[in-house]
Amino acid sequence: MTGAAPLARELTALGVPPGAVLLVHASLQRVGAAPETVLAALLDVLGPEGTLVVPTFTAENSDTSPAYRDRVRNLTADQVAAYRDRMPPFDPGTTPSQGMGMLAEAVRLSPGAVRSAHPQTSFAALGARAAELTADHDESCHLGPASPLARLEQADARALLLGVGFEVCTSFHLAEYRLPDAPRREYRCVVLRDGERHWTSFEDVALDDGDFGTLGADFERLTAEGPDPVVRAGPVGGADARLFPMAAAVAFATRRLAGKRPRHDRSRPSQNGAQFLH
Repeated sequence: MTGAAPLARELTALGVPPGAVLLVHASLQRVGAAPETVLAALLDVLGPEGTLVVPTFTAENSDTSPAYRDRVRNLTADQVAAYRDRMPPFDPGTTPSQGMGMLAEAVRLSPGAVRSAHPQTSFAALGARAAELTADHDESCHLGPASPLARLEQADARALLLGVGFEVCTSFHLAEYRLPDAPRREYRCVVLRDGERHWTSFEDVALDDGDFGTLGADFERLTAEGPDPVVRAGPVGGADARLFPMAAAVAFATRRLAGKRPRHDRSRPSQNGAQFLH
């Protein structure tokens, strides 16, 4: 297993600066290090003025998610009703993230960590600007202007893909909110309020990450000219890593996706599809 000091040296060589705001997506199996080791390396490089942010998304409290549809596909109506009654409500203080990896959970459970309150697309953060970046996450805005993602862009955050590809690059979702007449759909989930389960619904942009891998490959290739490429690549432990400014990724995605995504069908206020995240 790789230790924290060698990882910190590789993160520094990659270009992670002290004092930065850093949004991290990671596969620790590929890094070859324990969650606490990677977390220690990241915090060491960022220093006391830096801030580490991770997505701590949840889908299992939603009945409009692919996870829910998979679970109830062959159930009877009574079984579906019983399953819905057992679905755990989202509580930002206790609900684990789902499918976000071990680093996300290590950050969420760390002393001093702060988590945004969105019941499906929350973020957890550690460091100097953690509370500021995670505050006031509007329940009707997954990853748009009223989310931590927009605050990260404004804070000149960098994004780090650590053993994962652009397919999971959350930053690209912010671009979807900037497309004209972006398709919208209804989302529903169960949350914990005043100690009781409560179902809530809201309409938001129909999130679609189906083309993010191609989009990221184009972003890296087309911004690689010159002595200082926008996307910096290198090894961190056993993983391939990529580091880039969030704002550059969002701007590229906004230009690239314009005209390539469907527009909102105003005759159908609730839309759905297999590629939508939740």
